[in-house]
Amino acid sequence: MMKTKFTLIIDNILGGFLPGKKFLLSYLNDFESNEWRYRHFVRFVLDSLCETALSKMERDKLPTSPMSAMSKAAKNLRISDELEKSTSGLGSELAEILLYGVMRSHYKALPVVPKIYYKQNTRDTAKGADSVHIVIENDRIFSLWYGEAKFYVDLDEAITSAISSVKDTISDDKLRKENSLVTSMSDLEKLVADRELYNRISTMLSSDTSLDRIKPILHIPILLLHECQITARHSQMTEEYCDEMKSFYETKAQVFFRRLNRGCVNVPGYEHIAFHLILFPVPNKDHVVKQFYDFAKALRED
Repeated sequence: MMKTKFTLIIDNILGGFLPGKKFLLSYLNDFESNEWRYRHFVRFVLDSLCETALSKMERDKLPTSPMSAMSKAAKNLRISDELEKSTSGLGSELAEILLYGVMRSHYKALPVVPKIYYKQNTRDTAKGADSVHIVIENDRIFSLWYGEAKFYVDLDEAITSAISSVKDTISDDKLRKENSLVTSMSDLEKLVADRELYNRISTMLSSDTSLDRIKPILHIPILLLHECQITARHSQMTEEYCDEMKSFYETKAQVFFRRLNRGCVNVPGYEHIAFHLILFPVPNKDHVVKQFYDFAKALRED
């Protein structure tokens, strides 16, 4: 789905310059009539809303009524009159929802903890990673994905904030709390139909299991949504635009991973964890957030 919605420009393994497993992924939104397709982008985000703002049980109750499901999901967003004056909070949720969409569409991941749903309904227990997924391969090998999502005007500020968040996420204390959250929720059992596999996952996430066994299957996707001057200068999906973004992102990825390495190299087991940097540009952050806000507010009132 993702590859038909957006243009994939980078999907690379970055090796050789730092220890550990590092990956870079980037998609670009299209243009139409010489303008960036704001509504196209926002609609993809809204298509992903239910996976992070509704529980599995709630999603299953509304299979034939997608608009009702989206309306119910929108009610769990942190929309208030104050957000009309300051869009930073809603921008953060937008990035989280986009990450759920990327995880579903690119990595074929299962959303075992719908984070916005639990932040709204069980605020204290849901703190931690911005997304929680499990990826199951054909041979029933599974991996655990705890993601971070940021939406900033300045990409360098997003990088600084993300590195701080990632270091916190991979600390032993936070990993144990996140594992406990996954096993305490009913979504995992409903999503994993294979009982043997479900039991294996539950055992792996148990507090009795050493984190040394978990870190080799742990993946940290870091989605940085940001305002981009290159994107703002262009009006068509040209080879020149794609090449310029590739070069820009490859440079920024090296900066990101070098800084991540400096900040996290002393974390036990850091070299066994896989990190996925996901970069996505927008021409104007406020305009994106405003369109998302307007759509979401209309859904809440439906």
